[in-house]
Formats: sequence, structure tokens, C-alpha cells
Amino acid sequence: MSVTCGLVVANIYYNQPLLAEIARDFRLSESQASLVATITQVGYTLGLLFVVPLGDKRERKSLILALLLCAAVWMAGAAFAPTFLLLAGASLLIGLFSAVPQLLIPMAASLASEEERGRVVGRIMSGLLIGVLLSRTISGYVGAHFGWRTMFWVGAAVMVLITAVLARMLPRNQPHFPGSYGSLLRSLGTLIRDLPVLRRSALVGLCLFAGFSAFWTTLVFFLESPAYRYGSEVAGLFGLIGASGAFAASFAGKSADRKGPDYALNLGVLLFMSAYVVLAFGGQYLLVLVLGVLVLDVGQQMAHISNQARIFSLLPEARSRLNTVYMTACFIGASLGSLLGGQAWALFHWWGVCGLGLSFVVAAYLANRWYAR
Repeated sequence: MSVTCGLVVANIYYNQPLLAEIARDFRLSESQASLVATITQVGYTLGLLFVVPLGDKRERKSLILALLLCAAVWMAGAAFAPTFLLLAGASLLIGLFSAVPQLLIPMAASLASEEERGRVVGRIMSGLLIGVLLSRTISGYVGAHFGWRTMFWVGAAVMVLITAVLARMLPRNQPHFPGSYGSLLRSLGTLIRDLPVLRRSALVGLCLFAGFSAFWTTLVFFLESPAYRYGSEVAGLFGLIGASGAFAASFAGKSADRKGPDYALNLGVLLFMSAYVVLAFGGQYLLVLVLGVLVLDVGQQMAHISNQARIFSLLPEARSRLNTVYMTACFIGASLGSLLGGQAWALFHWWGVCGLGLSFVVAAYLANRWYAR
């Protein structure tokens, strides 16, 4: 499950180190090209909202296999796209059909005992995080040496391969929600209304993902600016630095089990804020930039895992829908962060990006403290 989460979530992030090359290929501005990242995250949000709830109603294995095959088709569509409009449309559907990890994570949580749930979620999320960050490293290298389209062809092939593997290895898993698809979606509103802890986690997650996405969407532009003059390959290598956050995911899960989710959440948010301060004042120095990326990813993952462990303890029979509400909020934030991050870079460059990201993280901290009262 951990490996699958990493391979599938990578579909959403392959484009980020390639945005400058996409801009040159289609003769677009950097802020226009950044819309590819935004649209992909919008598609993922739609998948969270309209597909992931089916994990509480439909047999999960067949649903997951169907989604993977659709993702493969649209990865190939993005590789072939002759116009930016078609690339944007394919990117939307790539995001929509790449919601598979958010079906696997609640499934894993349901298999774990109450005492080990945080640790299990942390382990699965370690694989997902490695996929998020190493996808940037791989796509940066492939884009620099073989062109951005090649990366999408490779991604399509990986989806076909993982579908074949899961068809043999993933057990069947039948949930028991008795109602219709419409009642399933309507129940999301009931969960939001009745569970203040879910509302709190969703709001905090939205702000944190916005701050996280603003940075990673615009990093390639900063590295190609006169401050560094690096290409997509170096931008991708920063994913290797951020992959250290995978270890924080495991630590956060264990901390949530031992000390409660709030402890790791508050620590993660404080690290996240510190990272943006470091990046704002010292990002033009390579070693400081590396340190800032490291702290930022560790803080993000600690906060995210703690949030997720908290919601999975609420209603065992509704974990897919709880995850839908939480992750939909997170990727609304991610889409907003990508969109505003591109605008902040266009208007104010690095200071604008860091100021925007820090504002989102401070908002997450204040929201968590306000709800805790």
C-alpha cells in the first residue's frame, strides 16, 4: 500500500519541475504555466470529493484498479497534448483519477489496532511523501535530458504496471454502506456538521497545504532566476532533500500514538513557520535554502500525519468519507497555494512567495488554537 501510494501520488507532482520547460514549449509566461500544477490539484480535489467516498460503498479493489487504468490513459494524453488547452484538460483528469492513495490510507487505518493506528498511517504516508518528493527529482532529471513529454509517457507505463501488480496482490475489500451514492455524498455534510474535530483538522490542513504548495510550485522559477540560474534537473533534486520528511511521518505517527495528535501537530506547525522565516531571509544562499526545505517538509509532514490520525479515530465506519472531507480541504488549499504562489512570484518574486506561505502557516496555527478553546 505504501509503495502504491507513492507511485500514484507522483502523477500530481511530475509537472512542477517541468513548468519552465512547458512555458517555453507553449510560449507562455511562468504564471500561466503554473496553472498546470493548479489544475492537476483541482482534479485531485474533485477525485477526493466525488470518487473517494465510494470507498465506503463499493468494493475497493475493483474501484482502485479502474482508477489506475484511467490515470494511465490521461497520463498518455498529457504526453501527446499538442496544445496547452489539451494539456490542461488532461492534467485535470490525471488529478481526478489519481485519488487512489486516499482510498488505501483509510483501508490501512481500518486494518490497524487503535494503539497502532497513528504508526500505520505514518508508515503509509511515508511512502506517499517519498512519492511526492522523489517524483520531482525524477521528473526534473527526465525533463532535462529527454523532454517534459517523456515524463508523462513514463508515468503512464508505471500506472499500467502497478495495476497489473495490484490485480494479483491486493485483497478484495467490501464496505457496508447501504445507501445510494447521493446519500453517501449528502452524509459528508452531516459529518462536517456533527464533528467539530473534523472541521478543525480540515481548516488547519487547508492552510498548511496552501503554504506547502505555494513553495513547491514556484521553487523551479526561483532556481532558474538570476539568484541561481539552475535548470529543472536541480529543481528536481530538491525533492531528495524533502524526502527526509518521510522519516518525520513515521515519528509523527508514533508521537500521535504516545502523546496525542495535538503535540506533533503544534510542533510541526512551529517548524513550518520557522522554515519560511529562514527561506525568506536566506533563500539566496544554497545551504540555507537546503536547510529551509528540510525543515519545511519535516514540519508539514508532522502536522499532516497528526491531523489525519486525529480524524481516523472518530468514526471507524466512515473513514473514507472522513478522509474525503479532510483531504478535499487540503487540496483546495494546495490548489489555492499554487494559484496564489504563481501570482506572488510574478508580482513580488521570492519575498512574495515566502510572505504568502508564512501567512498561510500562521493562519493554520491560529485556527488550531482557536478551535482548541
